[in-house]
Amino acid sequence: MRKFISYALVAGMILVSGVVSAQDYAFRVLANKGENQLKKAGSAQAETLKTGAKLNSGDEIIASEGAYIGLMHKTGKTTEIRGAGTKKISDIEKNISTGSSSIASRYAQFVMNKMNEEENTDYRSRLNATGAVSRATGSAAINVMAPSQADLLGSTAILRWDAPEGMEEGDLYIVKIENIFNEVIYSEETAKTSVELDFADEALAYDMGLYLVKIYKKGDEEIASSEIGIKKVKSSDKVEVQESLANLKSEVSEDSPLNKIIYASFYEENGLILDALTKYEEAIKMSPEIEDFQELYQNFLIKNGLAE
Repeated sequence: MRKFISYALVAGMILVSGVVSAQDYAFRVLANKGENQLKKAGSAQAETLKTGAKLNSGDEIIASEGAYIGLMHKTGKTTEIRGAGTKKISDIEKNISTGSSSIASRYAQFVMNKMNEEENTDYRSRLNATGAVSRATGSAAINVMAPSQADLLGSTAILRWDAPEGMEEGDLYIVKIENIFNEVIYSEETAKTSVELDFADEALAYDMGLYLVKIYKKGDEEIASSEIGIKKVKSSDKVEVQESLANLKSEVSEDSPLNKIIYASFYEENGLILDALTKYEEAIKMSPEIEDFQELYQNFLIKNGLAE
């Protein structure tokens, strides 16, 4: 009987410890732009707000002019603060919808680990991917920041490349897409060093779902990228990943750059590098001024062999 009580006591202590550990903060800071400050509960002085900081219900954020602060709630839900003012954490928490958010929490924590890697020192070794970047050779090569072969789960893909030597203002690129029979099914001219491809477009409707993409300098096809192979994932492929994605979509919308970063983390962990790259691009397009997002993107490119 005494032994049973001891086991029950230990189990109870473990349970309580787990609950306390899971609830020792209200929010964590995922992104931080501006001269923002944090006033801890019971403190007379404010301190500099840092990415990765834990925020409790009694704390206050003093946001500077032009501030952007991305927060992750303990449930995994995210919210943003923009502009100057004093914000009570307890007030922010009232606007967070409650409920099951295991998937959201997992990938928000994935982002948190990348922003605060000193808490997870083996992160780099665990996620050191070996995907080959699409690199042409020679001084006139167009080097695309994308895998040479990639599955694509979403409907859009953003490809970005470095301008080769000799490109001048006004020069154009041609983006060509062929099917596996080397028939050109899509062609686009652009002056930019990026292109957004919509595989839901009727022009790219193709039963095989296999695409070969190449980028040239207009008027000189000797200046070109290597070929990039893209396989559009079908509904019957990667079923577990698609189910997890559906669960994530039920918990997290894609209406903010911070949430797009969370989606990028989902795709990265599931080996869908082109989808992840596209979500990073979309997040940065929405908030190009947020350096934390830029740094995350650069680290993602380096870790996956897409940039040096």
